Amino acid sequence: MAPLLPVSSENYHVKMLAIIEQWEGDYRCHTNNTGQYVLLTFFKTCLDATTLWLCFHKKRSFISVFSFSLLLFDSLLAFFLATRWYIRDEQAFVPICFILAYASATCALLPLPVMVLLLWDCILESANILHCSPRWKCLRNVLSTCGVWLIAIMLASLSVSADLMEVEMSGGMKTLVCEVQESTTITYSILVVFIAVVLSTIPFWSKIPKWMTEADRLWEVRDKLQENHRSNPLLMSSLPKHTEEDFMKESTKPTLLPPLWFSLILGFATFWMPYLLVSVACLTFDEGVPAYITFNLIWLECMNSLLVGVMFWVKSKTHGPYSDLPKNVCSWNIYWHLSRGTPPQQLPEAVRNPVKVNRSTLLCV
Repeated sequence: MAPLLPVSSENYHVKMLAIIEQWEGDYRCHTNNTGQYVLLTFFKTCLDATTLWLCFHKKRSFISVFSFSLLLFDSLLAFFLATRWYIRDEQAFVPICFILAYASATCALLPLPVMVLLLWDCILESANILHCSPRWKCLRNVLSTCGVWLIAIMLASLSVSADLMEVEMSGGMKTLVCEVQESTTITYSILVVFIAVVLSTIPFWSKIPKWMTEADRLWEVRDKLQENHRSNPLLMSSLPKHTEEDFMKESTKPTLLPPLWFSLILGFATFWMPYLLVSVACLTFDEGVPAYITFNLIWLECMNSLLVGVMFWVKSKTHGPYSDLPKNVCSWNIYWHLSRGTPPQQLPEAVRNPVKVNRSTLLCV
């Protein structure tokens, strides 16, 4: 990662110094770090493209539209940095400091409004309040995406500082640095979610391995049923059906089953704990990361999973395991069945209803 120096600030977003060049004495041992920023942004663009491909959503949903816009932003950022790296200083119209400072300031402003729009889109989709046509939904999400980007860019232009500063360090080393920002919204959201997940597992720590084994068994049964349904749908249609009321009435020994809220947390943690662990480790070792890197599609998908999981928990009390929610990487219905103790022989109902199952199918990454 390109070198960064944290600095204290009283502003809402934590600021740091990105080192552009370093030299000693009369430009001996001169180092230009522009190439490192190019590689860093190129790697982030590839990572976002992979995430977008793996976590595919409906093309008209807000998260899909915004994900494409963020991927476009990352591609342009990598292109401008690479162009600036290739062109000599005297021929460059836009300083590299301006590109980094403006990108970090824009991305530092986006996380909170994007989370609000994700929640709003989830509520509209699950409640179907407006009864909009697919074309109108697409237009609404495109306008929301363009609006939030435009507002962030305008606000960033009012506060960004794109001036190169020369700093003399110990040992006679001189550096050219510029000010970039770190998003406290992303930092706090990751810390809060990680701490909440860890604390919630403490009372059930000894039972988690058994529940995870049962969840894996439900996964295997459902995968076999779905495969049989694709190969022989007539055989699956002859299996006994179970209504939503049957699912709600299903019960076993309560002491052996996880509560619904913890079962959903378990489903969330199974998928997202590696990402949360890596992010918290970077924060623990004080590895400052600018906002144009931390604001990525992995964080966006993680927050979307959290919001959809909360909505699923609220709606599952009345709608059972097949709430009408946007597609998500976490398969909440499997962990709903885990909390209810649903026997595997009742899972053919999930296979028999592919529209409902596809709304909550886990993508294996």
